[in-house]
Amino acid sequence: MNMLRLFTLGMAAMLISANAMAAELRVGLKSEPSSIDPHYHNLGPNNAFSTQIFSSLVGSDENQQHYPDLAVSWTPINDTTWEFKLRKGVKWHDGSDFTADDVMFTVERAQNVPNSPSSFVTYLKGKTFEKVDSHTIHVKTEKPYPLMPNDMTTVKIISANAGKGASTEDYNSGKAAIGTGPYRFVEWVPGDRIVLEANPNYFGDKASFDKVTFKPIKAGPARISALLAGDVDFIDNVPPLDVARLKKDSSIEISSGSSNRVIYLHMDQFRENSPHITAKDGSPIKNPLMDVRVRKAISHAINRDAIVARVMEGIATPAGQLLPAGFHGVSTNMSPLKYDPELSKKLLAEAGYADGFKMTIHGPNDRYINDAKVAEALAQMLNRIGIEASVETMTKAVYFKRASSGGPNKSPEFSFMVLGWGAGSGEASSPLKALLHTYDKSKGMGAANRGRHSDPRVDGLIQKALATVDSDARGKLLAEATEIAVGENFGVIPVHYQQNTWASKKGYKYTPRTDERTIVMDLKVN
Repeated sequence: MNMLRLFTLGMAAMLISANAMAAELRVGLKSEPSSIDPHYHNLGPNNAFSTQIFSSLVGSDENQQHYPDLAVSWTPINDTTWEFKLRKGVKWHDGSDFTADDVMFTVERAQNVPNSPSSFVTYLKGKTFEKVDSHTIHVKTEKPYPLMPNDMTTVKIISANAGKGASTEDYNSGKAAIGTGPYRFVEWVPGDRIVLEANPNYFGDKASFDKVTFKPIKAGPARISALLAGDVDFIDNVPPLDVARLKKDSSIEISSGSSNRVIYLHMDQFRENSPHITAKDGSPIKNPLMDVRVRKAISHAINRDAIVARVMEGIATPAGQLLPAGFHGVSTNMSPLKYDPELSKKLLAEAGYADGFKMTIHGPNDRYINDAKVAEALAQMLNRIGIEASVETMTKAVYFKRASSGGPNKSPEFSFMVLGWGAGSGEASSPLKALLHTYDKSKGMGAANRGRHSDPRVDGLIQKALATVDSDARGKLLAEATEIAVGENFGVIPVHYQQNTWASKKGYKYTPRTDERTIVMDLKVN
C-alpha cells in the first residue's frame, strides 16, 4: 500500500472519529433542574439549563457581557422608555415564527407561575411592555432605569402559541417546551436523564453536537468516576479535593474560573417566635436573631479562612460582601469579618444570651459546592461560642420551596439558612434588591429575602441606584447600601465566594463562566 493511500485512510479515520465525537455529548450534572419550565424557579441550575432550549432578548456571555440574542438592539429613546428591536426570521422549534406577541405573552406569564419557589417577578415588576409592531417592543418605567438590558438577560422568551394555557407539567413533559435555542427538547426522565437534539434552524452559531444527554450525578466522586470510565464526556462542579489530581491526568482537560456566587447565611429577622430556635432546655425564647448583636456575633464566630482551606480545599475566597472585587457596586471599605470567638461571646452576653441558645441550621445538600459540609462546619463554629447548632440538609427541590414558603401562610419555614446567590445582572443591584430590600411582592422586591430583613435606608438607596443612569454614581449608591445592609445590619452574613471547575475528556475545551452555568454551546471540540 503506497504512502498516499495510507495518508488518505488515516485522514478518513480521523474525520470519522471527529464526527463520531461530535455526534453525541454526555454530560454529568451535579444539579438537575427542578423543572423544564423556564419561569418556574429562578434558580441557577434551572436558569442554566433553560439556556440550551430557550433564548432571552439579551444574551450574557462567559463574563456576563451583553450580546444580541432575540433582540438585535436595545436603546433608551427617552428617560423612561427602552426600545428593543427584535430579530427577524427566527423560528420556534415547531417551525412557527417568533414575533413581539411572544414577548408580550412571556412577560405576563413569567410573573404568574403557580407555586413558583422563587419568581422572576423581581426582573419584570414596574415595567410596562408595549408592542409597537411585530418586531419592536417598548418597555416603560416610572423612573429612569439603566439596568433594563441586565434584567432582560434573565427572562427566557417562550412561545405564546405553545404556552397558552400550559402548566409547568406541560413544559416538563415536553408538550410546551418549544424554544428558539440551539437545542430542542426530546425527553426528561427525572433523576435519570434529559435528552436534547440540535436545532437545525437556530439563528446563532450551530451546535457542536447532534445530541446531548444530561445525566444527574449528585455525588462528586461518582461524577469523576463516570468521566474517567468514559460513561460521560464532560462534568461540572469538580470537587475541590479532586482538582489537583485531575490536572495531572493527561486524558482529562480541566477548566477553572472565578464565580460571582456568594455563599451566605439568611436569618429569621421578622418573627419573635422563630420555629427552629429554643433555649438550651428546649423552652421557647424570643428570637435572638432579631438582635443585630447576635447576628454580628455569629459572623465573628465564622472562621472563613478555615472553611476555604479545609472544607473548600483552597478553591474558594473568603467573603465580606455580596460580590467579589471587580464587580460593579462593590464597596472598597469592606473585607471579610475577623474571626473572633471571644468577641462573639461578649456580644451574645450583651444581647442577653450569655448562655447561648439552641438552633437548627438548614441547607441544601446538592446545590452548592460542598454545601452540606459547609453547614456542618458552621455548626461546629457556632457551638464553640455557646450556640448549640444542629444541621438538617435536604435536596434542593425540597429545600428551596420550604425555605421560601413552607411556613404558616406561605412564609419562610426556616430560622437559619445556608444559601447562595449569583449576581445575574453582573452587579450588586442583583443581590441587594433580591436578598436585602424589604419583601414586597407587589413591587417585585425582596423576592428571595427569606430572612425578611428590612431597613428603609437600604430600600431607599437601592431604589435610587436603580433609577440612576450615571454608572459611577449608581455604583457608589450600591456600595453604600451594601455597607449598611451587610456591614452594619448583618442582614445577611457572607461566608465565601465559590470558584468553579469543569472537566472533560481530551478533545473538548470549556470556557469557564462567572455565572457558573454549564452551557453546552460553550464547550468546543478541539
